[in-house]
Amino acid sequence: MHEEPEYKNRATHTFKAETKKLLDIVAKSIYTDKEVFLWELMSNSSDALEKQRLLEVSGKAKMSDEPLYINVVTNEKDWTVTIFDSGIGMTKQEIIDNLGTIAKSGS
Repeated sequence: MHEEPEYKNRATHTFKAETKKLLDIVAKSIYTDKEVFLWELMSNSSDALEKQRLLEVSGKAKMSDEPLYINVVTNEKDWTVTIFDSGIGMTKQEIIDNLGTIAKSGS
């Protein structure tokens, strides 16, 4: 079983005004449906796995002995769902640049 990562070095960033307005509309219209929201998170994890596979087959990343996976952990007591994948992540700058981007896939 894979252990849940520790989240140190957390940071808070604000969206640009126009992005925030658009995200509010999207969140209220689409993401109030929990299944759609979870599907989007799983899709993001799938993109991370695909990015890892692409780098491995192109020789830009070392082939891992560990299989690629998506792990979903629920905590009924705290009412949380944690989704963790073994794919390639984003740099801090990529997160800042892409957080709040809608309808764009990196794969």
